[in-house]
Amino acid sequence: MALAGVFLTLPATAQPAPLLRAHAHNDYEHERPLLDALERGFTSIEVDVHERDGELLVGHDADDLSPDRTIGSLYLAPIADRAAAHHGHLFQGDVPLQLLVDFKTDAAPTYAALERILEAYRPLLTRYENGVVYPGTVTVVVSGNRPREAMEAQRVRYAFYDGRLDDLDDKPHAPASLMPLVSASWRDIAPTGTASPGRRVRRRIRNLVNTAHAQGKKIRFWATPEDEDLWRLLYDAGVDYLNTDRLDAMKAFMELEREG
Repeated sequence: MALAGVFLTLPATAQPAPLLRAHAHNDYEHERPLLDALERGFTSIEVDVHERDGELLVGHDADDLSPDRTIGSLYLAPIADRAAAHHGHLFQGDVPLQLLVDFKTDAAPTYAALERILEAYRPLLTRYENGVVYPGTVTVVVSGNRPREAMEAQRVRYAFYDGRLDDLDDKPHAPASLMPLVSASWRDIAPTGTASPGRRVRRRIRNLVNTAHAQGKKIRFWATPEDEDLWRLLYDAGVDYLNTDRLDAMKAFMELEREG
């Protein structure tokens, strides 16, 4: 593991081509958390965490937790090792990884635990400092139970805030230096959950994408049907991250779109 600003020299392995708009939902449920998505080129990966005695345990529900499955052991340490083998990079080219950390426990203690854990990985991380964002190999974005006021008050931060649709309407707008991403449930967009939305929903998607992009933010929808026609609709509308649990299917879709 590379710590304290020093990248260790490890045997190099082939770096994947980045899938710039692919988001691995509930990544920890795959056979090899992190690695299954990373080796396919996914540039956004989601992990659910629960705070327990200052540690962040990985899992969707409390019954899923195990003391040996932590955000450090499953995600941050392997990311550090992989970056160390490639001079700080995870993909071909200088493309960062977005690590979306979904807080399932109370915001304040969970964020405090995350801050302590991130301290050891500072050289890897995108940071906010006195109004300026300094890009890193990994950009950590906090979702779920998010401590907005505490994060807004920080002069130095190693994590960012996942907004919601209402945040796009706030005036003044939250800066992208705090809120680089806005997420919403697909049912907030298409209440029936359909994979084939009508003209009104399609128009709303385009409007939301345009509004987010005008504010310098990216946008994604969670709980979208695993449907390639819907992926194409969202892709063509400019949605920044397409949500999936089907890693190989999304990889094939993204590669086809890239070639086209």
